[in-house]
Amino acid sequence: MKVAELLAERHKNWAELQSLCAYMGGRSKRRMHADTIVRFAALYRAACADLALADAYQLPSNTVAFLHQLVAQAHNLLYRSRTFALKEWVRELLFRVPQRIFGDRFLWIAALLFFGLFGVSFVLARQSGEFAELKAGGKDNLTAMRDAFREAPEYGLERTAVEGSMMGGFYVWNNTGIGLRCFAFGMLLFGFGGMFEIVVNAVHLGASFGYMSLQPEGGNFFTFVTAHGPFELTAIVLSAAAGMRMGFALVDTHGLSRGASLRKAGREAMPTMGLAIVLFLGAAVLEAFVSRLFIPSWGKATVSAICAGLLFFYLVVLGMPRDRGAAAAQAGDGTWESAVKAD
Repeated sequence: MKVAELLAERHKNWAELQSLCAYMGGRSKRRMHADTIVRFAALYRAACADLALADAYQLPSNTVAFLHQLVAQAHNLLYRSRTFALKEWVRELLFRVPQRIFGDRFLWIAALLFFGLFGVSFVLARQSGEFAELKAGGKDNLTAMRDAFREAPEYGLERTAVEGSMMGGFYVWNNTGIGLRCFAFGMLLFGFGGMFEIVVNAVHLGASFGYMSLQPEGGNFFTFVTAHGPFELTAIVLSAAAGMRMGFALVDTHGLSRGASLRKAGREAMPTMGLAIVLFLGAAVLEAFVSRLFIPSWGKATVSAICAGLLFFYLVVLGMPRDRGAAAAQAGDGTWESAVKAD
């Protein structure tokens, strides 16, 4: 039988596939009978084979064009794009993500290192000016810090959006640099770089805070850092934790190749790094529009308390495992699940 005759006999299947395309176009696959979908898939595969034959034997262009259009339409219906699903996004962001972050052992290590050394450095800087000078960047840096906070925040509530946006852009750039260093050093130096960066930042910041707590300008300093502090400091810890997970995945691969281990760690680190990005952006906005405003210190303390409360609620209250399945997911074996699903 000639190819042209064979394809001519296939017209009946093409017509049936065309009818099914029209039928499926306005319906969800979940509402269709399984036999219909199976038949549709079989006709689609057969049409693909027919198109290959038509192309190979150079059949009339109108036949080839018709098959191209039919196959494309059927393909788009069979493998239709994934759509946004609000319920899945809510479940992902409010349940799965905080539980994975809460159970991230690298986050606990980074948090203990950062806040522990921050506190120790703060106390030592208050007791020894030499320690503060050594760990906070030298005498010139301490003098510049005092000069920067010699005057109280000068901006009033009438501050323009342009001024705030410009400062916000600077703070985003600065905060992003800190986060990227914590993440990149952890990934590139087999996890230990992230720990080193955490130690450096904790000691430097602790010494700066401790030194300023004894200075006449300390009131202006703490009034400035109070509002955005919870978001910014937590974001630093999250960035380092994500980098540590990536770096240590190159050391302990759990039997996988290094490439596969790194990809797996990347999926597991996505929730942590994603939250760090959100917090860095939030800290930049607060620093630009709230921290530099001339408002009472209790107002900024209220903002800080709200931010700290939100972090506690998201990371601890929502992060607490509620069943064995959640506990297994947060142990580091889960992956970042897509928050979209088929229509």
